[in-house]
Amino acid sequence: MDMDKGLGMTTTMAMDMASATTAAAAAAAATGGGMDHDMSAMMGKGGLCKISMLWNWNVMNTCFISKHWQITSKGMFAGSCIGVILLVIALEFLRRLSKEYDRFLIKQHLARFRDASSAPVAVAAKPAKSAAEAAGGESVTSLEAAPRAVPPFRPSVLQQALRALLHVAQFSVAYIVMLLAMYYNGYFIICIFIGAYIGSFVFHWEPLTAG
Repeated sequence: MDMDKGLGMTTTMAMDMASATTAAAAAAAATGGGMDHDMSAMMGKGGLCKISMLWNWNVMNTCFISKHWQITSKGMFAGSCIGVILLVIALEFLRRLSKEYDRFLIKQHLARFRDASSAPVAVAAKPAKSAAEAAGGESVTSLEAAPRAVPPFRPSVLQQALRALLHVAQFSVAYIVMLLAMYYNGYFIICIFIGAYIGSFVFHWEPLTAG
């Protein structure tokens, strides 16, 4: 009886160890599969993507925004740098375009106001002394045109929709530029500065008014 009991306990322990081993192997396989899946998600067309959250000067196999934008040659990196410069220049162009559109709307409003108020409004002014009054006659009241204040301008629904569209375009381009800067690639950050300089020089060169 004791021998049978010992054999039963040994068999039970062996089965438990086999189950534990099987479970551990299954867990390891599942973990390995998940790691392989995660690794494949980081793989680009040229191999493993290089992504750094610290200042770097990486060129080859560097990925930006998506694994599909992976640098596989120096020519591709040079083209990407030129694209970043043009993107920031486009941002400055959108800012100037938005400003010019607001100026156009105000100019239209002032033109309509001038057309509506072309007829002068006569108001009584102080009595002006004339020769007749100086001679003892009646005083003559002079009339002069009083300037009318320009009413505030509120854009129409269509005008405001276009203004909002220009704002969204600026916001979208600026957000993409911010995402590119967050890769801390020294070359791209220098390109962003160059694009901001060129864009400001070209699109913000306008007359300055004093006062």
